[in-house]
Amino acid sequence: MAERGAGGGKRQKRHVSGWEQQEQPAALRRNRWAPALLLGAGISQYVGASLAVGLFAAAPALAVGWGRIAGAAILLLLWRRTLPRDSNEDFSWRVLGAAAIFGLALGAMNLTFYLAIDRIPLGTAVSLEYLGPVVLAVATGRGWKTRLGAALAIGGVFLISWAGVDLGDADVAAGVTAALAAGAFWALYIWLGRRVAVGGRGLDSLAWAMTVAALVYAPLGVGDFAPIATNLRSLVLMLAVAALSSVLPYGVDQIVMRSLRASTFALLSSLLPATSLLVGLGVLRQVPNAAEVLGLIAISAAVALATSPQVPESS
Repeated sequence: MAERGAGGGKRQKRHVSGWEQQEQPAALRRNRWAPALLLGAGISQYVGASLAVGLFAAAPALAVGWGRIAGAAILLLLWRRTLPRDSNEDFSWRVLGAAAIFGLALGAMNLTFYLAIDRIPLGTAVSLEYLGPVVLAVATGRGWKTRLGAALAIGGVFLISWAGVDLGDADVAAGVTAALAAGAFWALYIWLGRRVAVGGRGLDSLAWAMTVAALVYAPLGVGDFAPIATNLRSLVLMLAVAALSSVLPYGVDQIVMRSLRASTFALLSSLLPATSLLVGLGVLRQVPNAAEVLGLIAISAAVALATSPQVPESS
């Protein structure tokens, strides 16, 4: 049945396809479970990061970071076993190109993050890194909940990251710089990653993104990777880091990103600084102080705002 608009003209109801009818409930389920999925992925990611810290004694941070990327590429290619294809199942240079750009941002995010955690505590590094997604949330989001959530997230991140940071130490200052650079690449990862996810072949594109990153960034890490490659225990540990820190969490991201706006996903990512702080406590014995605990509370409030029901905008 047609509806009349304000000007008297007819406006037809949009036809909803069968695929859209099936996808809408699935999207609602992904929205509902997004915080739990991201929390689980965050625990996996930072348990992997804490294991990677142990490998820094065997090889430099860039070599360990590159090993994580290369290991994830191998695991994802073995899992997906597919070429970059379009919706018609034909090989697509466009799909490969989009995955390659995504991979460059993803690889840069990983390498700069590893440079950071080689110099400053895990929770501090992740909290500083999160400033990138916060800026993305403010730039792309709409409504007071996004603005307030971003403000709470920034406050929480500040309390977690700046408590006990001595910028007078050159090594710490370098770690802070690397973490901020990782944050810029994290924002780019979210923006590009969502574009890949909504294309419908997110996991396949993730496999090729990791492969491109492993090839492009090889000169930065492969030369110092021999101590890990020639030690069976270290090599197995490296593959565990790749699975825990890349394959599982980035795979979850691709599932969640399909039904969330970039701004909402960016705010939900504030779970990661909180998660890294808890993992740092449990695995690396990095005990949070009072300011960091207050930061966790502020971040929890930001997540609650990001996941609360949105009031539809009037047309």
